[in-house]
Amino acid sequence: MRMMKRFDAYLSRLCEVLGHADRDVPMREYCTGLMLPLKRKSVEPIAAHIGPQAVSAKHQSLLHFVGNSMWSDKAMLRSIHDYVMKRVPETGRKGWVLVVDDTGHPKQGRDSVGVARQYCGMLGKTDNCQVAVSVSKANALMSLPLAYRLYLPQEWVKDAPRRKAAKVPAEVCFATKPQIALEQLAWACEQGMAVGVQAVLADSAYGTEYAFRQGKRPQIPVLP
Repeated sequence: MRMMKRFDAYLSRLCEVLGHADRDVPMREYCTGLMLPLKRKSVEPIAAHIGPQAVSAKHQSLLHFVGNSMWSDKAMLRSIHDYVMKRVPETGRKGWVLVVDDTGHPKQGRDSVGVARQYCGMLGKTDNCQVAVSVSKANALMSLPLAYRLYLPQEWVKDAPRRKAAKVPAEVCFATKPQIALEQLAWACEQGMAVGVQAVLADSAYGTEYAFRQGKRPQIPVLP
């Protein structure tokens, strides 16, 4: 019961960022579904579990929330950061680093945003997948996501009909993964989320790139 109250309080904090009260219920249901022991954490099985008496209606509600509702992901991640950091015990407030990484998600077909044949770390080989660049704040106690953005390959950037069908905003241009990471790191610093950070950790694809190292703020060393 205590855990459920804490989870509800956390979701209430997230609801404040959504902008419209009619998004609160589907957001709570979707997040609840993600926490359930389901084999597939997609909208359809979540809807079947959350609303077994009206699966179709629940499916449409969750699908609309996930696919069409608009809110600021930066505002959401900033809110989560502040919520979590206020609750970190004193013993866990030291030794922070920022971790730059990219994650591949295997995908079938060609319609999911950014999907292409590219290296997928999850599979350890080149295959059809999406790749997202992320920055997390971590120490020996915990890890907290700060930024997350899909990488859009050149073939997507140049394909206007494909972009339109997938609702990729017109202002989204091509950026390399290190360029995306630099933007994310700069934003985290501007938001005050890098206070106390001792280093930026990244694998060789980032750490060996001169432009990435030069683009870092000098007070935060890069450790590839």
